[in-house]
Order: sequence, then structure tokens, then C-alpha cells
Amino acid sequence: MSIEQFSALTEINLKGIAVYAQAPKNNISDVNLHSSAIEVMTDFHHTPAITIDSDTNIDDANAKMISFSIRSLLVTNSKAQVVGIVTASDILGEKPMRVLQQRGGRHQDVTVYDVMTASDQLFFVHYNDLAKAKVGHILQTLRQSGRQHTLVLEEQQGNEIVRGIVSAAQIARQLGVAHHTDVARTFVEIENALK
Repeated sequence: MSIEQFSALTEINLKGIAVYAQAPKNNISDVNLHSSAIEVMTDFHHTPAITIDSDTNIDDANAKMISFSIRSLLVTNSKAQVVGIVTASDILGEKPMRVLQQRGGRHQDVTVYDVMTASDQLFFVHYNDLAKAKVGHILQTLRQSGRQHTLVLEEQQGNEIVRGIVSAAQIARQLGVAHHTDVARTFVEIENALK
């Protein structure tokens, strides 16, 4: 097979100044308790998952979160399999100090593996359930569990795939509400904004 059988496309010059395509942004006023829960999910089919290796230093992981303006990273192994999740609270909270108290060492020796939540301890919602749910359902799920986020699991041809993530921070952002590291306070702010 040769490329000679294909004709080249016509190339053109700009007529002026171009802008680049951007994913549509949800209108904050359009999201409410009765909106589809899909509207507040970060879908890895459309937005690449931000990942990190488990042997990365927690300061580097924190810097990565800051650079992407996110509060969690999927932790993956060399085969791109999800082995856990690490959050800003894991890194900036008490976990690093407990690690150092248990085994000694220096702060820069603490890795993502030391503070992450392993995949066998993670909670997921199924994508099919989320697709039928409303924002109110997912908020109640997060509030009831006391967690800031939940991962969305999808099954394809017998494989479990992390399809996306739903976080209290994202919901608050789409509602135009301030997000707090204290889960209960975030939910109070969200509920007040929806009244």
C-alpha cells in the first residue's frame, strides 16, 4: 500500500487572528439539584485523567494538583492501572506526620503511596446509575459518606474502567459556591446557594 493513492488536502492561511476550540462550559445557573448528575462529572472520555505514580514525593504531587487546579490525582502503576487516589487532604493533613512518626525519616521521603487511599478501599458509583441520577442524588451520596468525591466506574467488555470523578469541589464551582476543605461546610454552602 502506498500513500500515492491519496490526494493531499488543501492547506489554507488564516484570514485574521484565530482562537482555539474549547470544551463547552456548563452555565452555572443551569446546574441545580434536578440537573443530570452527568453535568457535574469530570468525564475522562472528554477530559484526560490527571495521574501520578505511587513513588512520587508528596510535595511533587501537591505541586501537580496546584498546577492543574485540582484536589485529587488518580494513582497509577506502570500498566496504567488505577491503584488508588491521593487528595490534597491526604497530602496536607495528618497522614504525612503519622507516616514519619511510625517509620522516621524526612518529609521529602514521604511518597504518594504512603498517604493515598488504595483502590481496594475506594468507593465508586456505577456510570449507569449516575446517568439516571440528578445532582441532588450525588450530593446526598457525598454528604452521607462524608467524602469530597466519588469515582465513576464503567464496565466495558468485562473490564472495569474508571470513567470519571464527581467531586463536591466541582459541584460547588458549577453552582458558584465557595468550596471548603471541611466537607460539612461545603454542603451547607451548597444548600444555602440552592435555597
